Amino acid sequence: MFASPTSTSWTPGVPHPHRRRILAVLCLSLVVVTVDNTVLNTALPTLARALHAGTSGLQWITDAYTLVFAASLITAGSLGDRYGRRLALLAGLGVFATGSIGAALSGGAGTLIAFRAVMGVGGAFVMPATLSILSGVFPAEERPGAIGAWSAVAGIGIVIGPTMGGFLLDHFAWGSVFWVNVPLALGAALAVALVVPELTPQAASPLDLGGLALVTVALVALVDAVIEAPSRGWLSPLTVAEGLAAVAALGGFVLQELRNEHPMLDVRVFANRAFSGASGAVALTFFALFGSLFALTQYLQLVHGYSPLAAGLRALPFAAAMGATSPLSAIAARRLGVRSVVPTGLALMGIGVGLLSFLHPTTPYLDLVGAVAVMGAGMGLVMAPASEVIMTSVPPERAGLASAVNDTVREVGGSLGVAIIGSLVSAGFRSHLATGGLPAAAAHSARSSIAGAEAVAAHAGTHGAALVASAHSAYTAGLSYGFKVGAAVALAGALGAALLIPRKDHQASTQGRFFPALGAAEGTARNVATMRDRVAAGSITSSISK
Repeated sequence: MFASPTSTSWTPGVPHPHRRRILAVLCLSLVVVTVDNTVLNTALPTLARALHAGTSGLQWITDAYTLVFAASLITAGSLGDRYGRRLALLAGLGVFATGSIGAALSGGAGTLIAFRAVMGVGGAFVMPATLSILSGVFPAEERPGAIGAWSAVAGIGIVIGPTMGGFLLDHFAWGSVFWVNVPLALGAALAVALVVPELTPQAASPLDLGGLALVTVALVALVDAVIEAPSRGWLSPLTVAEGLAAVAALGGFVLQELRNEHPMLDVRVFANRAFSGASGAVALTFFALFGSLFALTQYLQLVHGYSPLAAGLRALPFAAAMGATSPLSAIAARRLGVRSVVPTGLALMGIGVGLLSFLHPTTPYLDLVGAVAVMGAGMGLVMAPASEVIMTSVPPERAGLASAVNDTVREVGGSLGVAIIGSLVSAGFRSHLATGGLPAAAAHSARSSIAGAEAVAAHAGTHGAALVASAHSAYTAGLSYGFKVGAAVALAGALGAALLIPRKDHQASTQGRFFPALGAAEGTARNVATMRDRVAAGSITSSISK
């Protein structure tokens, strides 16, 4: 099935004779880690009951993976550039499989959170390696289509996660959502070993451990402050202290990167308007997506009473709409410009999430279909053009950096989406839940999550039915708060992207001012030309089928 790869190093930018086969293997590796972003969503109600986890515990089970993933991505991308991207990909798949085994065997929420973090480290090595290898084996004229296929697979992996998780939970114990990762990761590793060549690595330079520490402190402090604020208070001393620590650490990170001769992230890259606008669009798209999926899957299972599989299947209109618009995004970008396509996609995401804010306990499923499909169409328009802009805004030798930034903003956006939208839902649920007549301990348990309220209701006698009805009503009230904020963020992001991403005829001049700052002035003319050519190269289908 697979030909043996050229085990010697391959020069980045030179077309590889087996590049389409390599693309297929890279997409398989990508699916392994992207599915895990959302496969857990359908398992959240089950985990809440099995591990006695409240809303904040569920948020940490979800965010432990994405947060560590985000904090490690740039370092992982830099290590891949320096020591070998194929090696980084193989190591990442191995760590991911190991973390999955530990997660499947976990006996409590704390242990599960820890192994989810290990999985995040593995995923951080996989994702940037796939995109940087792709950029190295495809010629410039075919790269937009390859990146479009990569983006589509990433999005499809995210949306098939709930369906896969639902199927597994309908037939097996909750650990199955992690056990399934093991054969997938090992199979992907074998395919990588057989097919993917090693790209010539850059000369090794010192690791920026200070930058890694600062960005990790900033992300953990910010996410923990947001997740725990509903229970301990938004203005409590600890919440405020964590918020200030996050701001201080982020400021220290920027200063560290500007002064460091070998920074983890050269923050001057964000001086490029196209790069900043595209990165922001990706972050806010995943903010809206992850935050809404976190809340919506619990609504479908705990309010509407769908099984995990039935709830997962009801996410498929998102995948169908995304699959329909993703192949069209390159054509639209060529004809209308990225500046028009990306903001339109974000606006559709905002509209879809906004429509979900009108849910109530008895909303028919068919009323959800339109909103979910609009979200999928919006994401399909954003991902390929935005990823292409990010990758073509830096010289080819910095592909690992660009890929890592692209992936980092996705994961940071997703982590904050779960933290912020989930916390707003939790706060709304707590404030609207009626617990009159319950003992103090039972009332406290009921307020922890909607699953907690249903568990208390099962033993509350005559108060049980009223508590369940109140919990359903309170949860949808919380959903309304969270989804309105998510919609507002996406719509504001659409406006920001329209202002930041330059018109096609100004993208070249923007790059010309940017590349000298990176010490790569000699690549300016080359990248000015390829920026226009790659974005306008045509549809995914035509590029891949050449």
